[in-house]
Amino acid sequence: MSEFLNAEQKVDLLRRGFTRRNFGRVASVVTAGVALPFYNEHALAQLSMVRNMPSDAVKINANENPLGPCPEAADAIQSVVKNGGRYMYETTYDLSETLANVEGVKFSYKPEESYVEAYAGSSAPLHQAVLAYTSKDRPFVKADPGYEAGERAAKFIGAKTVNVPLRKGTWDHDVKAMLAAAPNGGLYYICNPNNPTGTLTKREDIEWLVANKPKDAIVLVDEAYIHISPSAVKCTDMVAADKDVLVLRTFSKLYGMAGLRAGAALARPDILAKIRPYSAGAMPITGMVGANASLKVKNLVTERRKIMGDNREDTFNFLASKNVDFIPSESNCFMMNVKRPGKDFYADMAKQGVYIGRVWPIWPEHVRVSIGTREEMAKFKTAFNKAYNA
Repeated sequence: MSEFLNAEQKVDLLRRGFTRRNFGRVASVVTAGVALPFYNEHALAQLSMVRNMPSDAVKINANENPLGPCPEAADAIQSVVKNGGRYMYETTYDLSETLANVEGVKFSYKPEESYVEAYAGSSAPLHQAVLAYTSKDRPFVKADPGYEAGERAAKFIGAKTVNVPLRKGTWDHDVKAMLAAAPNGGLYYICNPNNPTGTLTKREDIEWLVANKPKDAIVLVDEAYIHISPSAVKCTDMVAADKDVLVLRTFSKLYGMAGLRAGAALARPDILAKIRPYSAGAMPITGMVGANASLKVKNLVTERRKIMGDNREDTFNFLASKNVDFIPSESNCFMMNVKRPGKDFYADMAKQGVYIGRVWPIWPEHVRVSIGTREEMAKFKTAFNKAYNA
């Protein structure tokens, strides 16, 4: 199997502390392409999929956007379906170019010069970056509670994951504690706003981590929820400034395209080149044209941010009136303390047809709740009143 690795890849693996015995395992990732052996969408789906869900159930467990794609995206998708027998690589480049123009980074048809690369969502570049930048001697460093998916890739190649608790009270990434806990880290992961808490990490803290991290490491800023927050500061300008930063974007959240799969990685060309070998294959043309159309809709972000924000704040006012302990969020999800095992509370809500999110081990009495429509959150309130006092 190791014959599938080129000489440059083998040298890189040896430099990062791998042995030749590891080559076959890593080569299996390279040859698998997009079907990574440690991860696929089904693995993540097990955390939020509910079989035989009633048709009138409230599904607020997966940070999805019930608004779905905007009309312009839906029209573009419907128009391109008839060409589904073609690869239509140009749709991928069109999306990359539009996003580059929006974010102020350079786009080129030449991969060695482009600062943006489209993906089917943002899960793939997250995992590929972990594969490329971590090893048994260079851990993957993240917040706890935080989005867990990158840990799967780290575990597969034998890299350690270092979980650092969020800073108490503000519930943001404690970047100095992250660096202290893993001064030899290979990849420092910042989800901003954070999943599952919806809390923000200050721009100056991210800048400090970029300035003080070890050489050859990168800071990965996952901006999946950036558009939902009214005050988050994006980090794509750090990419344009050639910093050791990789920014991820997805169209699964505010843009309502979770099932259509569209996203992107933005970084210096050499960083993108390092993660590229761990995937292969054409992108879904429906996702590419839908995302491209969405970026061109004026006021879409502002309008959807307000809709989601209004529903979130209405829910927070309800919880506050009940003296429920919750963490204020600027995203489409939040964490609340139900004062008993979160899994039991989940079960009591599910009995009423309201499916909320999962529990993180570090906070066993907290549950994550995604923000749905106003009607869905009204049903959440009714179910909550019964389950909270059960």
